[in-house]
Amino acid sequence: MLRLPLLATTLLACALTFAAPTSGDWLNVREHGVSGSDFATTAATTAGSKQITVTNVGDFQVGQAVMVSKANVRYTPTFLWGTGERYKNMKPLNGSVEVRGYDGTAGSWVTYLLDIKPSAQPSFRWSDDLGRTWQPEQLITHDWQKLNGGLEVKLNERDWQAGYVIAFGGRDQLISRITKIDGNVLTLEDAANRTISDGKVRHNDTRALQAAINKAQKEKLKIYIPSGHYRLSAGLEIRNPGSVTIEGANPIDTIIDISEGEGACFMTSGGTEFNLRNLSMVGFMGFDERDKAGELRTFGSTAVWGFFLKPCNALEIRNTRRVFVENCHGSKMSRECFVATSRSRTGQKAGPEAGFSNQGVKAESEGDAPDTGNCEQVTYLRCSVTNSARNAFNDVMCGSENTSVLQCRIVDVGGCTWEGASRYVKFIGNYVRNAGVVGMGNLGPANRDSSFPTLGSGQHIIADNVFEDIACYGAAAIRTSRGATQVIIRNNLFINFRSHAIDSGGGFVPNEYQSANTLITGNIIDLTSPDGTAKARTAITVDGDDTTVTDNQIYVRGKTDPLVTAIHVREPSRHVLIHGNLIRDCGTGMQVSSGFAPVNVVLNPTSFTPRYGRVPMGGWQLRDKQYHGWQLNWLKAGKPVGSATIENYDFTTLTFTLTAPADFKPGDLFEIHPPQLNWNIRANTLSGCLNPIVIDAIGSETSLIHDNLISRGDAPPSTTAIRLTRGQFELTGNRLSGFGPAPTR
Repeated sequence: MLRLPLLATTLLACALTFAAPTSGDWLNVREHGVSGSDFATTAATTAGSKQITVTNVGDFQVGQAVMVSKANVRYTPTFLWGTGERYKNMKPLNGSVEVRGYDGTAGSWVTYLLDIKPSAQPSFRWSDDLGRTWQPEQLITHDWQKLNGGLEVKLNERDWQAGYVIAFGGRDQLISRITKIDGNVLTLEDAANRTISDGKVRHNDTRALQAAINKAQKEKLKIYIPSGHYRLSAGLEIRNPGSVTIEGANPIDTIIDISEGEGACFMTSGGTEFNLRNLSMVGFMGFDERDKAGELRTFGSTAVWGFFLKPCNALEIRNTRRVFVENCHGSKMSRECFVATSRSRTGQKAGPEAGFSNQGVKAESEGDAPDTGNCEQVTYLRCSVTNSARNAFNDVMCGSENTSVLQCRIVDVGGCTWEGASRYVKFIGNYVRNAGVVGMGNLGPANRDSSFPTLGSGQHIIADNVFEDIACYGAAAIRTSRGATQVIIRNNLFINFRSHAIDSGGGFVPNEYQSANTLITGNIIDLTSPDGTAKARTAITVDGDDTTVTDNQIYVRGKTDPLVTAIHVREPSRHVLIHGNLIRDCGTGMQVSSGFAPVNVVLNPTSFTPRYGRVPMGGWQLRDKQYHGWQLNWLKAGKPVGSATIENYDFTTLTFTLTAPADFKPGDLFEIHPPQLNWNIRANTLSGCLNPIVIDAIGSETSLIHDNLISRGDAPPSTTAIRLTRGQFELTGNRLSGFGPAPTR
């Protein structure tokens, strides 16, 4: 009997699920008023007139919708951010901002940012390119103040001294429908408000596609989109799908184009069973504009993201169960290309019988039917994301479960390759080049919920992927952080990699959870920099509890690279097992160091709050008396100068309490360590490294480094096999070749 591999069997079953779009169960969108035409022509408009004169009527027909550039000045919504909790600092306007005068001469779609630094004499600087450049500050006068493109802004009375960021935009696009054609004159439903001679008229299939989707959904039909170029001015919505399928003819010739619109090409909300196949989706912001889509550096507020002001996605999934996306391809998206956001179940059960938490999930607009579930099973198969400003794939909230990204291609992506605060994720068999981090966890205060202490989050299998060249965002190719637990990173290939490869447990921020329970095994990591331009980089960094690093190969081809570290282990990680790894021709083979953080606020002689640093501020289990009995060392010039014993760490108030008074002040550095680390670093093979093993940490009686094979190889004769600066470590049974006697402790 022929036995197919499990993945092949699964893919075959998926393929057989879909019938060819030839039966009576399919609705062809072309038969319901959709043009699918890429035709465009030049137009002249007159302010106040519904008639426009075009150079060529082409294939325009009465009843079709069109987009006319430069013909209709209008404003996008105004947003106001201020001080407050990150991601929750949007403020009501209450008439404090007025805008007028935009005339389109500064561009067809201009987003303005006003950045007000906290000050007793408030002033603002402004930008019209999403923070790439800033114009000089001007004092707030409470009168009309000029920017450019004819635009003026008026900041009325408000406590501007506290600091704010204001965003608004101007567009000149007319969206209308053809009611009559007479020669080269098109009569539209809506009048232009500008007189121009060089506007562009294009088809707009948004309204017709939405009508076709609504009809098919009502009549329980599958939706077929033939080859064509379908332009959108806004996204298409599928509300509460009940077994909805949308399929294109093929992704080369079937293009959904939202480059002149905004929103998600497709958005689902609620429901069960949505399938999307054989399409390409194109937005308006490529890899070269990734800085404009990211978090903008402003004085007046935090968490102001460019993609929020000019958004486009390929697919957005909200609380929809069982979503299958096959052979779909996105490019030039300013937001996450493929993204799911979901309620979270509040108990251990899954499915309709479980309770759900709405915390942190954006509310649906009025009129939406209530959503009843969460994203329980989303699969992306043979998809791609290329030349995009922001993330490729994303589960935003903790609630999504069992997402799979399989055999996809991610190239030239300015944000995360994958970002997941969700559960039970598989990222398998993908190819990644010049894209951001595969990030797991990211459970900040904005996206954690009450189910986390029971169910955890960030459970991932990252396997059988190829990473080439560099991680252009997020520092490392793969990173567990901020609450990721139960993670397997196995059998991945890194080719000529010029960034950090795997960072386990990184990214310690006060009031965010520590990562733990990670297995890193069977990876081949080639950190060669063919052109010699790479910076310092590490193959595997261990910063979290309960981590196993085994049977990996880490090397540099050719000349030893002093900027490469193979494995870096930081205290106070506990329960660490590192064995059976092959390390060759790296600058540093194995580095052991301590983590540290600065004091933020001194509350009294026995308590203080910390700032961001390399000390974890909370395990995901949130144990009582966390860090009770641990030691805390004060550092000066990187060396301990005093110590104290920790009585408690309060995760909710971010406060360390000591058993006795200590002499410390804001900005002082400290490190913490438990009574026992439980480290077992053994049976690794290191050859040709300039610094095979370097130890500068505190250690404990359970810190063992033993039975490793270390050969000098082509390293200089002066190379020291094991360099121990400080700490309590047991060094026994290490076999050295080409060095002096092994140190013992």
